[in-house]
Amino acid sequence: MNHILHCAIAPHLKTALDLHQRTSGLSLSEILEQALSQYLEVGEETLFQTSTINALVEGVYRGDLTVAELKEHGDFGLGTFNDLDGEMVVLDGQVYQLRSDGTAHVVEDGIKTPFATVTVWNQDIFAKSQDPLTYDQLQNHLSRLLPSENMFYAIRIEGTFKQIKTRTVSRQTEPTRLIDAAAQATIYTFNNIGGTLVGFWVPLYMQTVNVPGFHLHFLSKDLSVGGHLLDCLTDDITIALDETPFTQIALPDTSAFRSVDLTKDTRHELEAAEQDR
Repeated sequence: MNHILHCAIAPHLKTALDLHQRTSGLSLSEILEQALSQYLEVGEETLFQTSTINALVEGVYRGDLTVAELKEHGDFGLGTFNDLDGEMVVLDGQVYQLRSDGTAHVVEDGIKTPFATVTVWNQDIFAKSQDPLTYDQLQNHLSRLLPSENMFYAIRIEGTFKQIKTRTVSRQTEPTRLIDAAAQATIYTFNNIGGTLVGFWVPLYMQTVNVPGFHLHFLSKDLSVGGHLLDCLTDDITIALDETPFTQIALPDTSAFRSVDLTKDTRHELEAAEQDR
């Protein structure tokens, strides 16, 4: 339910507001909602992330942002947990931990994350597919749906899958690089299963900040299993995209993040860690 606000603003702000309304074609409500969303950092057009992917590649597995704080910035997304303890899915405002045994569990608000990306879900593009698509074919199909490869998109794919192949990292008790942790991850195959793929398209120019290209995690319809998507064969699915033109990054205030060398080129390590080894 929308709420009506009554407020007084300075004359110079009213002049600027009137001008923006005339030039943009937006309604007063739309302008104020966008402005408040950006100021309060809860905009449905904003992709929020904590830390950077190259820090995770370097083994910075402990962050200072809690799940409760993460949920203030979005109701849809993915990531991981401190000590790389499984994969994360954020769906419909609930945060799930996909553990190394392949199972999915609701996460308590006090748990912390070293890397995560969320947004407030607001569907912009919708499509259906009943063709059997492998992950490579699905990515090609998604690429054709993207209005621009230079923008960020949240991706939600729901339906049935003939096969889903996932990987789930396990909690790290000793310092290690992401490529080594991923190499030891458990791989699971689920056949004839319903569920949701949750993820993002990130432009290639952001490759040291977030996972470039398509990055998807799977959560079953009954919320019992899931993991980082390695491969699939789709059945009857719906595809929804949410364009998010604004980006906000919260850097961890930890000694590990402050001291890590983030100048190295880790693109090949990230690519190897994200794929099926």
